[in-house]
Formats: sequence, structure tokens, C-alpha cells
Amino acid sequence: MSRKKQYIEAEVIDKAMHLFWRNGYENTSMQMLEKEMGINKFSIYSSFGNKHGLFLESLKSYKAKRKKMFDKLKMATNGVEDVKQFFYDSVTVSNQQGNQKGCLLTNTYNEFSVSEDEIVNKKITAFMDNLKNLFIEKLRMDPSKDEDTVRKQANFLVLAKHGLAAATRVNSKKEIEDYIEMTFKNI
Repeated sequence: MSRKKQYIEAEVIDKAMHLFWRNGYENTSMQMLEKEMGINKFSIYSSFGNKHGLFLESLKSYKAKRKKMFDKLKMATNGVEDVKQFFYDSVTVSNQQGNQKGCLLTNTYNEFSVSEDEIVNKKITAFMDNLKNLFIEKLRMDPSKDEDTVRKQANFLVLAKHGLAAATRVNSKKEIEDYIEMTFKNI
């Protein structure tokens, strides 16, 4: 007979997600996870298989928490202005109490860019492709843009979003606003 879990899985995943967000995957130890989550290694291994399994659940949780913001962009009809608002929305999420600065997915993208971890790389690539496709969709709303311009601007905006995620960790609110405004000045 298996023992009943003495914790709420979504709550411990959320705690792990914030720890990975703050420290990255490699710099987060099992001891740190035990302490942060308030459960022992046996429970972590029993529920998630290992640290990697817990990390994948953390990425899934992060993506689910950001779904509303992505849905807002997806449903919006004002083209480039919607992408700009998405940039501002992502900064707002980063500044909410309890959240870390930056973006867990961008941090993971940077950390795993040279990794051979196919599972994480596939998830991050799918996320980045989805983001780029949303940008393309919004840029195409401007009939004056040809496909080459749309593609180049979408690539630029994905890179600008990475830069924004990094900047929110260290720059002031005014510097962030200036960054966003200058990003969209010529789009």
C-alpha cells in the first residue's frame, strides 16, 4: 500500500520553479530543492523521478502561468502595438511579488543552448518558435510589410525579448521603458 502524499504537488512544483528560475538548473542542488519545497529526496524522486523530471514539471508550470499573457497576444488585433504591450506585460509579470526577475524560459534557453538535453531543447525550441510565429502573425497585420521584412523584424523581436528578460534583472524601470520604446521605434 502506497503512502499518501503529505504535500500538494502544485505547491511544491511552484516552489521548485521559483528556485530554478532564481538559480538555473545546474546551480540548483537536490539539497536546495528539499529545503525550498519542504519535502525530502525520497518524495521528490517518488513524485518526479529525479531533478530533471522536476525541472520539466517546473517548465510546464511556468508556461501554464504565462498562458494568459500569450493568449492575450494571440487574440489581439492591433499588430505591432500588441507585441509592444506583450513586452510591457512580460515586465509586469517579472515585477510581481514572489516572481524572479527575468524569464525562466529565456534563462533555460541560455543555460541549455549548448546542452545535449533533447527534451529540454525541444521544449525551449517549441516555445521560441511559437513566440516568433505570434510576432510574425502580428507583424503581418501591417500590409506595408513584405514577408522578408516581417521575418527579419520577428527575428529581431525574439532577440529583443531575450534582451528584455536579461535587462529586467538589473536595469531600472525607466531604462526598461526606454528599451521597449526604442525597440518599437522602427518596427
